[in-house]
Amino acid sequence: MTHKIGFDREKYIELQSKHIHARREEIGGKLYLEMGGKLFDDMHASRVLPGFTPDNKIAMLERIKEDVEILICINAKDISRQKVRADLGILYEDDLLRLVDVFRSRGFLVENIVMTQLEEGNSQAEAFIEKAERLGLKVARHRVIPGYPTNTDLIVSEEGFGRNEFAETSRDLVVVTAPGPGSGKLATALSQVYHEHQRGNNAGYAKFETFPIWNLPLEHPVNLAYEAATVDLNDSNIIDHFHLSAHGESTVNYNRDVEAFPLLRTLLEKLTGATPYQSPTDMGVNMAGFCITDDAVCCAAAQQEIIRRYFKAQVEEARAGLGTEQSERAAVIMAKAGIKVEDRPVVVPARQRAEETGEPASAMQLHDGTMITGRTSPLLGCSAAMLLNALKHLAGIDDDIHLLSPESIEPIQTLKTKHLGSKNPRLHTDEVLIALSVSAAKDDNARKALEQIKELAGCDVHTTTILGSVDEGIFRNLGVLVTSDPVFARKKALYQKR
Repeated sequence: MTHKIGFDREKYIELQSKHIHARREEIGGKLYLEMGGKLFDDMHASRVLPGFTPDNKIAMLERIKEDVEILICINAKDISRQKVRADLGILYEDDLLRLVDVFRSRGFLVENIVMTQLEEGNSQAEAFIEKAERLGLKVARHRVIPGYPTNTDLIVSEEGFGRNEFAETSRDLVVVTAPGPGSGKLATALSQVYHEHQRGNNAGYAKFETFPIWNLPLEHPVNLAYEAATVDLNDSNIIDHFHLSAHGESTVNYNRDVEAFPLLRTLLEKLTGATPYQSPTDMGVNMAGFCITDDAVCCAAAQQEIIRRYFKAQVEEARAGLGTEQSERAAVIMAKAGIKVEDRPVVVPARQRAEETGEPASAMQLHDGTMITGRTSPLLGCSAAMLLNALKHLAGIDDDIHLLSPESIEPIQTLKTKHLGSKNPRLHTDEVLIALSVSAAKDDNARKALEQIKELAGCDVHTTTILGSVDEGIFRNLGVLVTSDPVFARKKALYQKR
């Protein structure tokens, strides 16, 4: 079954690169372009806009690569608190180095990084600066400015932006990006504009944020999905009243951007003598809304993402022992979208299987609509069982045939429990896949099943208990979209292993 496409990737690349070029012409000098979201692994956009590939934005920038320099910033406070990028499970400081490597491997110029909100006594941040400089990167230190962003007179002065070190860039289009939100991209861009003007160089600012999509309705599922993705911030999409007043056109923007616009406009006027923007929408260069080719497909995909985000919020609350504020906000967004958890097709079959067996269960929907379930047994966890069942179905192998015999599983169980200190003898998804790979050398059925793994990418899965980190990682690497009920397999245990 072919995936339904609702977004024109090539049109987006063409329109977006032309629009950025036009904005550079309007600025008439160096443009500092703040990039919101992920540049080359934007999984959220690819889920809610089928056809949008995770590397869409970086592919667009490759069209104008010779003009582009990438400036990466990282918040010193995120280093001291060991902030982790949730989707990859790595520290922000490690992700910054990963980003440099990826950008350079694609031919982009990356020489400078900016350490934002640096304060005295942050030894972890200073240690990272030393490490980055040893690796050949140039590091500009930006300090905490008292009263930022409201004290505009101080900010735009020698005691404000003037105290920040200037990152010496060499290209006319500087893309400002970061490992994640709260890294100080806006302040970095504005500080650079200040220093450019102090040196007699014309420079300006623009923002490239995919979501919310400004020319879609406020409660369009794609925009609601963005709200659901940011429930931890307690922010929302709103009508840009500045744009409505200035142009008579109703557009959608993020509440924080709308609230901050008067200050940002004042800052730009102080920095450059004038501002070309009458609204937050004016500042943006996002053309994604013009590239939706099938609204129904994007609506359906976004609705599924909203439900996934609801489950994600519930699981995070359960893991961290938090209250229900985030999941309640996600539930409100579901209500706005007119959907419920049962609208996710894999939820009911997984729960029914768990009820029938009295054990944790899981369900996967294949691309042809076939529903595959798995239950927990003495040999296999429910996710591992479901995975084997799915591969058997895709390979056309009879259900009665065992891909892995009990004789091949038991030595692995013995290794786990007697030598590696595990109390759970059941095989996880990674162990099952390794065992299947070994079996494939001599067994045709195992080989046929293994060949079907690529068909799992993009499939939906639901489990009735919270996944462990191993199973979670395997599904992520396979490209499977997983949700879980917020229930631990060991319900009475106080300590829950991740």
